[in-house]
Amino acid sequence: MIPSFDLRGKAALVTGASTGLGRGMTLALAAAGADILLVDHVASGAVADEVRALGRRALSVTLDLSQKGAAPRAVEAAIGEYGKIDILINNAGIIRRAPAVEYTEADWDDVMTLNARTVFFMAQAAARDMKKRRYGKIINIASLLSFQGGILVPSYAASKGAVAQLTKALANEWASDGICVNAIAPGYMATNNTKALREDPVRSRAILDRIPAGRWGTPEDLHGAAIFLASPSSDYVNGHVLVVDGGWLAR
Repeated sequence: MIPSFDLRGKAALVTGASTGLGRGMTLALAAAGADILLVDHVASGAVADEVRALGRRALSVTLDLSQKGAAPRAVEAAIGEYGKIDILINNAGIIRRAPAVEYTEADWDDVMTLNARTVFFMAQAAARDMKKRRYGKIINIASLLSFQGGILVPSYAASKGAVAQLTKALANEWASDGICVNAIAPGYMATNNTKALREDPVRSRAILDRIPAGRWGTPEDLHGAAIFLASPSSDYVNGHVLVVDGGWLAR
């Protein structure tokens, strides 16, 4: 391993770690040497076992991050287990689909709370510890809809636009403290969030026709980006939104 990509001795907290992209990035960090605190609203014990099988420490915490005060509790659990937090991946998120004229206040609030508010307060709680050691890596999960409007997902698009701007704002404020704040914007990935799209033959074909790579992305496609932004290799990368989309935005 190139030394600057080595995460041995680092402690990472990953939200939404039980499945999909969260699971994929969790296993990538563990393979690079990091110990992991897995946080999700459902048990992540199976993924924690996979982390341990890679020779790393793991602790699974079941927590509803949309609740006020949940973010500090998650970070406190990581510090209690590992004595610090070096890496935070803000991956937890939800999506609700409906025409804008029918969109409910509950759906708007649920999406904006988890996808935007929680991202800020998780970053805030982690940064308080990172500032003490003048070192930290915060990776937010943005989206293609940080750049585009999408269809039938007004609150998701708004929340992911907020994630991109929040990433830049926090990078401006914390870079001088040794904290790198960046984001990954996945393209169309084969996860639970895109199940409805992949099962719609018309929408799936239209999406695949637009992707130069000609396929849906997989959690493994984020491994390199996650390790890079979590490692010393990205120490001079701040406020960047790294798109991993098979070429979608270039089309």
